[in-house]
Amino acid sequence: MSPDDYCQQKTAQSGSSFYYSFLFLPPERRRAITALYAFCREVDDTVDECTDESIARIKLSWWRKEIANMYEGQQTHPVTQALQPHLTTYKLQQQHLQAIIDGMEMDLNQTRYLDYTALTKYCWHVASVVGILSASIFGATRPETLQYAEKLGHAFQLTNIIRDVGEDARKGRIYLPISELQQFNVTAADLLNARHSENFEKLMAFQAARAQKVYDEAFALLPKEDRRAQRPGLMMSAIYRTLLTEVEADGYHVLTQRISLTPIRKLWLAWKTYIRG
Repeated sequence: MSPDDYCQQKTAQSGSSFYYSFLFLPPERRRAITALYAFCREVDDTVDECTDESIARIKLSWWRKEIANMYEGQQTHPVTQALQPHLTTYKLQQQHLQAIIDGMEMDLNQTRYLDYTALTKYCWHVASVVGILSASIFGATRPETLQYAEKLGHAFQLTNIIRDVGEDARKGRIYLPISELQQFNVTAADLLNARHSENFEKLMAFQAARAQKVYDEAFALLPKEDRRAQRPGLMMSAIYRTLLTEVEADGYHVLTQRISLTPIRKLWLAWKTYIRG
């Protein structure tokens, strides 16, 4: 299996909404973004699938060195072998790739966030940076486009947090800010024990409204000159905002189930966005 094939398989197996937007890219950009996403999956799996925290830290340390080695042309992993040829072409900065690893390590260091400012820092590391790197691969020509991508990544992560409240709680993680739980009179125990309530619905409505606002703020930053090149991000947005709408329509019953869209619906949303240009 070639490095590109490895990344393709890793990305397709994830079932992520991102995969569907990659299908519409020219071959070289598609290979680059697939390698980037495979890297994100690798380091994310290091934390999520490793039951021994010390081993997870060792693996993340290995990835830090592997990324540094990649910029010296000494990569050994299939993902870095696939990603390395694209570093110069798309101006992918090592500090951004290392920041993603920092974000994964944050999941080992803490399971609660005091306020939205603290959560925003986490979102920047695990999602906003990915947005910046992705926009560079798609073809950003204006600095505002990278600002758009940074904010869009933040919106995606807020959507993930809303969708995965129950799943994360079962892992002992709560990403909803403690200050906001207190504001709506919802306790950590409510989340950990999957207690759905009217207060919880109000808390989640607040979270969803903020996510929608961040999407709008992101779109307002995207220059017309780069809109066509950034269609993959817009496709992802169509999928993610539809998912958010589904969660809202279901009354935020996310503590005991994970709401998702079918693959055919994701593909349809991506296609509709693509043909709009």
